[in-house]
Amino acid sequence: MHADIESLAADAAERFVAAAEASRGPRFDVVLTGGSTAPAVYRLLAEEPFASRVDWRRVHVWWTDERCVPPDDPRSNYDAAREALLDRVPIPCEQIHRMRGEDPNPEREAVRYEAALRADQALARGEPPSFDFALLGLGGDAHVASLFPGSSTAALSDRLVAAVRSGEVAMPDPVVDRLTLTFSALNGARAAVFVVAGDGKAAALRAALEEPADPVLRPASGIRTAGGPPAWLVDRAAASLLSGAG
Repeated sequence: MHADIESLAADAAERFVAAAEASRGPRFDVVLTGGSTAPAVYRLLAEEPFASRVDWRRVHVWWTDERCVPPDDPRSNYDAAREALLDRVPIPCEQIHRMRGEDPNPEREAVRYEAALRADQALARGEPPSFDFALLGLGGDAHVASLFPGSSTAALSDRLVAAVRSGEVAMPDPVVDRLTLTFSALNGARAAVFVVAGDGKAAALRAALEEPADPVLRPASGIRTAGGPPAWLVDRAAASLLSGAG
């Protein structure tokens, strides 16, 4: 448990860098998330002492999910990562794999993004993707990516990317159509780290960690990656309702 978001973000940045340093091969595939906590991690990664420890030329960037808005919209997950990190480190542009939230047909973009992921990682038919590191956020309703409680998307096993229509599932603001990686994709990560801060996430954190795992009702509990259970980095406020937190 961390005292504040600054300490939490530094821990997450260190884990990102350690994973990059430990990885082998010509590339380091990462999955970035949106939300209110992740930008604090991104800003640290773009600064010393973290920035110079990553060979950014090897980094390939993917997204957990995206809102169906233009890339320069303040609601865009891509735009938040671009401003805090991507414009500040030397990642080759062609290695930043953006979900095109501006496509008026989210289902079409979901198909395109899945095809791009399969082609870029040279995946065989039915083979899951392989990510070296996934940074994840937790919603106040225990959602992860844009996998929301009660959504049929959580049950998809034959898709890596899906469209989520705002009129078909309850979601927090902004209530817009979304694109999301499915569990089949997210659980292809070798390491996953949740970053959770603030008392507004306390009930969701308790549900995700202390109630029975149920990917449909509590989607965050469905993250079980190739490398094992995710790490949970939380601040004192978010952890306030956990057993023994007092």
